[in-house]
Amino acid sequence: MRLSPMQMQKLVEKVIENLKAQKVITFKEDERKVVERAVLAVKQDYQREAELEQEVNKMLERLERTNPGEFERHKMFQLMKQKLAKERKVVL
Repeated sequence: MRLSPMQMQKLVEKVIENLKAQKVITFKEDERKVVERAVLAVKQDYQREAELEQEVNKMLERLERTNPGEFERHKMFQLMKQKLAKERKVVL
């Protein structure tokens, strides 16, 4: 599921509000700066995952050209994505 920038913003704000309500976090910086950094981190994580998916798709295309019809693409996609994510230390 892809989130829009507004949805990412709302998600981060909701998480921070819940953590504040539970008195789990306190801020040394302005809360807006914390929210901005958290939103940026979420956006960067989404971008890394999108790049990973593009690379997996390219790998699958090469594999399909050399071995047409010998595997189920959607299953292989998930396996390759997980393996590549593990190798690159990307949390999915």
